[in-house]
Amino acid sequence: MAFQGSLKELPLPDIIQLVSVSGKTGAFVLTKSDQTGEIYLHDGEMVHSAVGPLEGEEAVYELAIWQEGEFIFNPGVETAQRTIRKSNTNLLMEAARRIDEWQVLSKRIPSTRMVPVFTNQGSSTSVSFTPHEWAVICKIDERRSIEELASVLGMSAFEVCKLLYGLVTAGLIELKEGLGQLEIGRLREMSTTELVDVVQRIHDQAGQLLVNHQKRPELEVTTRRARTELESGKGADAVIDMVRSFEQMVSGALGPNQSRVFLERVNQLLRA
Repeated sequence: MAFQGSLKELPLPDIIQLVSVSGKTGAFVLTKSDQTGEIYLHDGEMVHSAVGPLEGEEAVYELAIWQEGEFIFNPGVETAQRTIRKSNTNLLMEAARRIDEWQVLSKRIPSTRMVPVFTNQGSSTSVSFTPHEWAVICKIDERRSIEELASVLGMSAFEVCKLLYGLVTAGLIELKEGLGQLEIGRLREMSTTELVDVVQRIHDQAGQLLVNHQKRPELEVTTRRARTELESGKGADAVIDMVRSFEQMVSGALGPNQSRVFLERVNQLLRA
């Protein structure tokens, strides 16, 4: 018999523990707005997970930070895929640790869309780096975003952020905005009336991701500022500034993968 409910009432770690204790085999399907994730259990242990482009342990960590949405557990459903090797306990402990750690990292690295660049101090200071830091430094070309660096290095964006955090704190690296995938050209073609409509629709998308979150009031302040700037003739730049602010809010509150989801939704609006 299927078991279902709300993630707002029953967080994912509690759900997993509840089902795993009974040693069940089956599949969780989790939904939030237009996002869907899956976690497969075999005899109570997680064996495979997927959400968006993520699979395995990284997918579990991503799903663990969902604060709202719906879930359904379908018993008896199996998969031949095995992308998870850690125990449930280790996975959930790591998920909790990452959530806490991202709250610290995001103070200096507000978005994985940002582009690392060398500072004057970084190019003139003689310091020692760990092998992992060197690996990241060697791939910084002042064009690649953190996400793109992670892909090139075969690492998660979270791991790259951990390595960059110390370099940014030491003043060797700074981060610049990287909204290269945002269809800015489409915004610049819009009339003021169209931009006002887009502002509200972008606000609604960010609001869906941050529903019931403490950062929600900041959305309202930022949206009002964007409308005021539009009225004063700032045009598309007002909307771009708003998107930057919203992305950083989403990233700081929910993690880097959700900020990617937000920008993808904005682009869908601009393409419509």
